[in-house]
Amino acid sequence: MMYSTLPQIVVLFAMKLIGRMRGRLMFPLLLAMVMTTPVLYAQQFAAPSDLNQQTSQLLLRRIDQLEGRVTELEAALAKTATAAPSPAPSQAAPPPQPETGPQAQPAESQGMDLNKTLLRIRGFSDITFHGNDHIHDSPTCQAYTCFPSSFTIGQVNLFVTSDLSERFKFLSEIVFESDEFNNFGVDLERMLLQYSQSDYLNIAVGRFHTAIGYYNTAYHHSTWFQTTTGRPFLFEFEDKGGPLPIHNVGLSISGRIPSGGVGLHYVVEVGNGRASRSYVPPLGQSATAVQNYVDENAHKAFNVALFARPDRIRGLQVGFSAYRDVLQPGVPSRIGETILAAHAVFIGSDFEWLNEALVIRHTPQGGRMFNTPGWYTQISKRFGSYRPYFRYQYMNAADSEPVYPDIGLRAGPSVGVRYDPTDFVALKLQYDYTILRAQQAINGLALQAGFTF
Repeated sequence: MMYSTLPQIVVLFAMKLIGRMRGRLMFPLLLAMVMTTPVLYAQQFAAPSDLNQQTSQLLLRRIDQLEGRVTELEAALAKTATAAPSPAPSQAAPPPQPETGPQAQPAESQGMDLNKTLLRIRGFSDITFHGNDHIHDSPTCQAYTCFPSSFTIGQVNLFVTSDLSERFKFLSEIVFESDEFNNFGVDLERMLLQYSQSDYLNIAVGRFHTAIGYYNTAYHHSTWFQTTTGRPFLFEFEDKGGPLPIHNVGLSISGRIPSGGVGLHYVVEVGNGRASRSYVPPLGQSATAVQNYVDENAHKAFNVALFARPDRIRGLQVGFSAYRDVLQPGVPSRIGETILAAHAVFIGSDFEWLNEALVIRHTPQGGRMFNTPGWYTQISKRFGSYRPYFRYQYMNAADSEPVYPDIGLRAGPSVGVRYDPTDFVALKLQYDYTILRAQQAINGLALQAGFTF
């Protein structure tokens, strides 16, 4: 034998290893074998001549163990190569073609981190059992008093907000509600993109609640925030027969006025206003279309509000607003509308007192002026989890009023109590006495469960 057993085993192991290694590792391995050949020869002559068979078996077993280890390393190397990104092409290589499949992302979205926006969703709703002693089949039955006793699902309001940046915010109210025909519908009651430059300048565009008086901007689409079971009739929503342009679509600018402890604030709004109000008896009725997409005329509604929150009397707010629009119902062709409102409210932790008064002035083109006054006062006091309250409201529109022929006189007190068993549920019991012109007064009762989630 020219070679001893040890060099044969090493050569055998090397050949097996070369056969299993990738092509890019073969050259370094061969180079290492060449460099270690003298060492192997030296070990050949230094190795004892009496290498027995047992030693050879131990070495072969060790080779098998090393071969298994090499197999594991190859598998790990292959997995690492698959997971690693492909190397960047050199400058001389042609640029890769853009992907056209459905998974390709627009270039603009690559710099947008959606995790930076904070999306918040709150929910509000209520269920009410109500009834009254009105003669429901009367020919003079009005839309807002015609319903017999029934259980009613209130608005399911999803209040959605998001912080787009430090200055840009998004706000919306998505409302699911049923109507007098027992059908469900979806309304986007508010939708605003807001920009806050500072406390003195805030700009919002979209659909908002018009800053007429106090109630309309303090209490939105949720009875859970309100002390009573419903809004004062003056501030009832358009699709419920309310007389005011509660919603507007356009631009709103608001902020503080440097005034020291007086705490002056301003609001300036311009928008589409409302469509000409029409009445279709007996059910459906007094509907004011919010002009979300197109204005019925080129004239834009304009509103200015000013109010003060003095530092010395926390919870007090006094202010006024002036609203101007032109309605175009067709006959007569144009009706000028001016709404002047004033309010004085005090909201404390346990005591509240709301007072608002307004005058709605309609002037048909070439006709006489109609003034419709309205006001309400509401007072309540909390005793633990109970809050008894009282409200009196009044509105008197002439029978010949061109925009409000269905309203006439509405006046009377409401008395009730609100009970909050938890921070998320409010139970209310309310009695209403409503005086109508040339009709019998109405006694109504309502039991409501409002909640937030």
